[in-house]
Amino acid sequence: MLSANWLSPLGALGLDGFVLTAFLLGWPANEIVLPILLMGYLSAGSLVEVNDLANLHGVLTAQGWTWLTALCFLLFSLLHFPCATTVLTLLKETGGSWAALGFFLPLGVATAVTFGVTQIARLLGLA
Repeated sequence: MLSANWLSPLGALGLDGFVLTAFLLGWPANEIVLPILLMGYLSAGSLVEVNDLANLHGVLTAQGWTWLTALCFLLFSLLHFPCATTVLTLLKETGGSWAALGFFLPLGVATAVTFGVTQIARLLGLA
């Protein structure tokens, strides 16, 4: 069974284990990352939909989210690896090395950016 706690040491990225697990499980379709994250936070047995921003804010802040967590989530969402379909298309069209590059280069950029933003915010005493 996949546990979110084994990814928690990567908190230097500004994201907790649940967020990173949601990104991994959401690889087939990136649009399901937030519902998976909410399902994990709320311990629900199925995908969860939050109907208004106040409820979403309440769930996320109850899990310890700060402005820095939200910023890192947004940055990682924008920069991380493409969905599985895109990687499979790269694999089919260009071969394994380009598919690997298409997966790992954005992941490296996303990791570096969120790590850098987190460390700068902590260094400046903003987090």
